[in-house]
Amino acid sequence: MSAFPFPEPDLPDLPGRARRFEADPESVEKGLVQLVLTLVELVRQLMERQAIRRVDAGGLSDDEVERLGRTLMLLDERMTELREHFGLEPEDLNLDLGPLGRLL
Repeated sequence: MSAFPFPEPDLPDLPGRARRFEADPESVEKGLVQLVLTLVELVRQLMERQAIRRVDAGGLSDDEVERLGRTLMLLDERMTELREHFGLEPEDLNLDLGPLGRLL
């Protein structure tokens, strides 16, 4: 019985088209985690590049450089822990954007 209040349409079977969307909850969760971690990794890399520019420009005190380095190291460690927890490799976060190339 359909979960919808109207009858399911009688659609012809076409090659390559499934009649129903079969979503495995585990693969959906992993895909969502992969997307979120990819975005976090992208932001982390952008922050790291900006930090390097600021350090090279000489606009930070020694304490600020130390604190920034420690923060970036902790973020990198946490990203590694999350990837391992969800069974992802670093290359899993480098999405293929087709004609634009790889994201990271």
